[in-house]
Amino acid sequence: MSVLAQSPAASAVQSVDWLAIAPPTLTAVIALAVLVADLFVPKTRKPVLGRLSVAGLAASALLLLPLLDGDRSTFCLTKQAGVCSYTADHFALVIQFLVLGGALLAALLSVTGLKDARGGLPEGEYWFLLLSSAAGAALLPASRDLATLIVALEVASLPAFALVGLRHGDRRSSDAALKFFLSSVTATAVSLMGISFVYASTGTLYLTQIADRIQHVDGQLHTLAQTGVVLTLVGFAFKTAAVPFHFWVPDTYVGAPLPIAAYLSVVGKAVGFTGLILVTVVAFPSYAGAWGPALAALAALTMTVGNVGALRQQATRAYSAIRLLAWSSVGQAGYLLVPIAAAGYSKDAQKAIGSTVAYALMYAAVNLGAFAVAALVGRTRRHNRLTDYRGLYATNPVTALLLAFFLLCLAGLPPGVIGLFAKVTVFSAAVDAGLGWLAVVMAVNVVVALFYYLQWAALLFRAPEGEPLRHRVPAPLTAAITLTAVIGIALSGAPQLVLRFASTGLF
Repeated sequence: MSVLAQSPAASAVQSVDWLAIAPPTLTAVIALAVLVADLFVPKTRKPVLGRLSVAGLAASALLLLPLLDGDRSTFCLTKQAGVCSYTADHFALVIQFLVLGGALLAALLSVTGLKDARGGLPEGEYWFLLLSSAAGAALLPASRDLATLIVALEVASLPAFALVGLRHGDRRSSDAALKFFLSSVTATAVSLMGISFVYASTGTLYLTQIADRIQHVDGQLHTLAQTGVVLTLVGFAFKTAAVPFHFWVPDTYVGAPLPIAAYLSVVGKAVGFTGLILVTVVAFPSYAGAWGPALAALAALTMTVGNVGALRQQATRAYSAIRLLAWSSVGQAGYLLVPIAAAGYSKDAQKAIGSTVAYALMYAAVNLGAFAVAALVGRTRRHNRLTDYRGLYATNPVTALLLAFFLLCLAGLPPGVIGLFAKVTVFSAAVDAGLGWLAVVMAVNVVVALFYYLQWAALLFRAPEGEPLRHRVPAPLTAAITLTAVIGIALSGAPQLVLRFASTGLF
């Protein structure tokens, strides 16, 4: 027995902390349950799959509560304490809350969207793919080795390709899925090449070990390590839709079912930025002198191109409202990159990363709210033009006021105090890091963004053209709009809570 106890096989056995991995695990289990149930549920009872999916995502989010007591790690090396593949620390829990909350709101939008599609979308496959993607997205922030990180990233991304192109016979949907697929596959290939170089030069895939070993690689492997760092960062830049890797975003948002566009705008973005934070701040801190300036330049370029693209949208063009939200999300990605870049210059990287997380939480709530209203208008105005929102206040005053509030939050204007607070927090991170030029670029872009956000908000209160259409609000849409509004209004009343929640003991 003693020989067996000391054998390599025995020493490789790891205990599993099931509570730590419960949120993504339950999401994956519900996905499989939905897929199996779809085989036996008659067509007339398919909506029950949606209710099961919503309940599963809510339960997964509730499973985060028992993990708030302290950090929990599992899948650790038996001979090296603290070197683990999965760590449920504060950073992971905050991002998992964002991911599962965003997926839950997208699921609420999907319940109505699938009903309106009248069989145009296969419900069983739809819910399985959405839950599978959410499971991968929830796994990613707790990943602490590059293999788990890439697996989680692909589990989150691959189902999203299928979701974008799930509408049978829709050419626009197929084109969007193809662009999304090609860009993501390219990102994965580049990332895997970079990771293989990093592994070859350091001999490990664990993020904390890479941070220690990459500083002392052999001189002959130094160039290989540098190349690996660059390729890994380029791959994650694709995932964040940073310019010039953003070309897929507008067409993908327009071609995808609207709930999936909302999901990608929040959860997809969170996945990319979380991976970028883990590889820069945790794995490659010694290369901050290289990735800091690169990300700063990328942030300036991304916010500028995104805001100019949104500014150019013509109000009468088909799907102009969705395209504006798509370009706006590119601009918002630029703001999210600013604190990550600042972390490369700052002595307190955790504070800078806290600014990105706080901004992501604000953006998730109000952007999903804007998409929820767009889903409501899209039920009667299929082409979802900006002009379709003209006179919305006359027919749906509460909905119009809430959309105006969401847009003001995105613009950073009162009464959207949470949006103003988030932008000031990001701006302060740039200034504190000595990136004055980036703060100036951000200030100019915020002014540019004011124009198109306020222009859209003003349309809501103008006299309607022709016969006004009343928009009936189904219960799931009402729930989604109400939840996002409550979160946005509550945080506008106490914005400091977001920063405290986002930045306390991240790593």
